[in-house]
Amino acid sequence: MKPQRFLSLTLTLIFCFAAGRAAAQSGNEPYRAAVGVDGVQQVNMLAGDYFFRPSHIIVKVNVPVRFVVRAERGIVPHGLVLKASEANISINADLSRESQTFTFTPSAPGRYAFYCPKKLLFFKSHREHGMEGILEVVE
Repeated sequence: MKPQRFLSLTLTLIFCFAAGRAAAQSGNEPYRAAVGVDGVQQVNMLAGDYFFRPSHIIVKVNVPVRFVVRAERGIVPHGLVLKASEANISINADLSRESQTFTFTPSAPGRYAFYCPKKLLFFKSHREHGMEGILEVVE
């Protein structure tokens, strides 16, 4: 294979990999939490540069939920706010690279926003940059 063709093929593969990774981060499909043998719906969540993955989570009402959340490596701190008093949910925490666990039992169906409240000085907040998601509680 000629060097120019090899270089062209390599660059094409790198571009496709990077585009696929970006699409995977932005194209979040809804995640439906399954009830485990312990009777708890577990959701593993990753917080990164202006994203939560998954960003659309579906859980059942009146069934305990366990969020296990960690932040990607980086210098920007992140947090998690999920407040829905009508559904008995209240999370407001700073996140770290170590996994943190939040447990709650949603008591009312609905769609509840969660987001990162962090902001640096006069810049846009992480939420304004798109670091938010939806917890959908269903029957």
